[in-house]
Amino acid sequence: MELIKCFKALSDKTRLRLLYVLQHYELNVNEIVLVVDMIQSGVSRHLKILMESGLLTSRRDGSFIYYSAVKNDAVKTVLSLVDQSLEKEEIAGKDLATSREMIKIRQNRTKRFFKTVAPQWDRLKKEVLGDFDLNSMMKEKISFYGNISDLGCGTGELIDVLSEETSHKLIGIDYSPEMLEQARLRLSGTGNAELRLGELEHLPMKNQEIDTAIMNMVLHHISQPELPIAEVYRVLKPEGLFILSDFEKHDKEEIKEIIGGSWLGFEKEKIKTWLIEAGFHLTLVDSYPVNHDLIINVFTAQKPLIQEKL
Repeated sequence: MELIKCFKALSDKTRLRLLYVLQHYELNVNEIVLVVDMIQSGVSRHLKILMESGLLTSRRDGSFIYYSAVKNDAVKTVLSLVDQSLEKEEIAGKDLATSREMIKIRQNRTKRFFKTVAPQWDRLKKEVLGDFDLNSMMKEKISFYGNISDLGCGTGELIDVLSEETSHKLIGIDYSPEMLEQARLRLSGTGNAELRLGELEHLPMKNQEIDTAIMNMVLHHISQPELPIAEVYRVLKPEGLFILSDFEKHDKEEIKEIIGGSWLGFEKEKIKTWLIEAGFHLTLVDSYPVNHDLIINVFTAQKPLIQEKL
């Protein structure tokens, strides 16, 4: 970060507003235009200056570019000053409220998608995964003790497989009522399964309620993936196991047409960073090829016995 460029970037009120919002939410240009109520060319010019100053970072996901504030040690002091400058201003509060609406729109889009595809979900997933048996692979990684939760359980396919191996409680959570209805039909004869409706960013679970958490091919549907990872840390008992699977980052937009999603997969390092920042110890990463030349990465992590300060 060059200080002169940084201070020049901060000399404009609109860029201060943008930096304030983008340290809280990752947004694309179209969303930012609606937040600050400016024409796109003006927004793009301000974003370019903030990028060149080293205060913003960006990522391309399909046809969209998403922007967020850089969050390294060199920038933290600057972001803190921006927060102090704007947090009590009415316009900043409105910007954050509109940004939350942008995220809500994404979430509602995902809910509408699952409402439509719920009855065909197992078939659509098979089209992408091919012959790869993700549920059997997950079963091999689990130590069958204590309560186990499938977060984003969908139609209950994994819980059905796990119920054959354990009499401990199996808790399935999903934010789609239509997917949960499919799960209830599948698990109607399973005595140790409990299904709950709720968002993964705000899990309907108590602190340290479960011993093992699974998040199976769900993260790419979440607008802010770091939030459910932090929630998993909250609900896991000390030494609890967390198994997370998702696509390696790819450029195949057609996959969204089949199984939806907010992200075209993730770089391994991105998920590793989220896990470590949440407090997990990462123990293993495995990779498996599936249909459409896609790769599924499976992360095995553990919540430490004693919470560590980062």
